[in-house]
Amino acid sequence: MAKVDSKKTATQVAPDPRKVRSVTKHVRIAPRKLRLVINTIRKRPAIEAVGMLSLMPQKGARIAIKTLKSAIANAKNLGLNERRLVVSDIRADGGPVMKRFISRSMGRANKILKRTSHLTVVVSEGRKIWGGESPEDVKSHKKKAAKVA
Repeated sequence: MAKVDSKKTATQVAPDPRKVRSVTKHVRIAPRKLRLVINTIRKRPAIEAVGMLSLMPQKGARIAIKTLKSAIANAKNLGLNERRLVVSDIRADGGPVMKRFISRSMGRANKILKRTSHLTVVVSEGRKIWGGESPEDVKSHKKKAAKVA
């Protein structure tokens, strides 16, 4: 009889309910070019990240902004506060590669690789409200004002 590995039979923990993700697959841009854009918004508030991406001229910024807005909409649909969302994880993984050939002199050929990407954006609800004060800050300001008065 085979041994049963206790790690494999253990119950799976449900994913964190405060994290929401959005995935865009088979985007016709190289992952390296997409990573140049998404590295600028990692660990930033989601609303601020949308503003930063809208000002970038790169093609990858337009793709990333669509996926980020989708993740924000998913989070709102699940009841998370839009102003507390933070881009907790963003990845550009390689997708399938289309291989093409271009003819060269003397009967030779060179390979052309048309790369694709899979973009994954994970937003999570942070403690601080972006663009305003968090409820904890409001309470502490009221306590300080009461002590002064």
